[in-house]
Amino acid sequence: MLEVEPFSVVLVADLAGVVVFAASGASAAVARRFDMFGVAVIGVVTALGGGATRDVLIGAVPPLLLSDWRYPLAAVLAAVFVFYFHPAFSRLFRAVLVLDAAGLALFTALGTQKGLAYGLSPWAACVVGVLSGVGGGMIRDLLTQEIPVILREDFYAVAALAGAVLAVVATPLDSSHGQWVSALGGGCVVFAVRLLAIKFRWSAPKPRI
Repeated sequence: MLEVEPFSVVLVADLAGVVVFAASGASAAVARRFDMFGVAVIGVVTALGGGATRDVLIGAVPPLLLSDWRYPLAAVLAAVFVFYFHPAFSRLFRAVLVLDAAGLALFTALGTQKGLAYGLSPWAACVVGVLSGVGGGMIRDLLTQEIPVILREDFYAVAALAGAVLAVVATPLDSSHGQWVSALGGGCVVFAVRLLAIKFRWSAPKPRI
């Protein structure tokens, strides 16, 4: 089981992912001209909405959103930072895409392993892993009246699914390392596929009109 201990590497990486996704959500809210409260709310639900939904589904309650103050605090601080410095932040669009890919990889891999740790079947663990990675973005898009990105472009959910499947398949071979290698491998697949999709503008087939 992957455990999150105080000041552990996992916690630091997890909070980094929270900051990245919160900044992404806050940027979308700023573009829609939300006020500061609205920007903070969108930042928090983008960063923590997917993980909270996963935790409720697998019975890991209360979710980290409610049980560990560091997670919502990190999300709020990131959102407020974007609110005040959004002109400079918007110029870092490519860097934000890379960071978003890293956050997607991290949340998908850790979400998949958490599902396995709570006794889910391999298929169900893949589902909650993907949900961990893309759920917050779906909530963000719905609240800002956008078509969710996973339904329209960039191999977003496909990248997450590929990494989740690899993490599940590799887990039985990785028992001696506490599932770290399988989680890392799955995360690397998500990250690589996402970056390649951005670079080469991959997308799933669309209907001809």
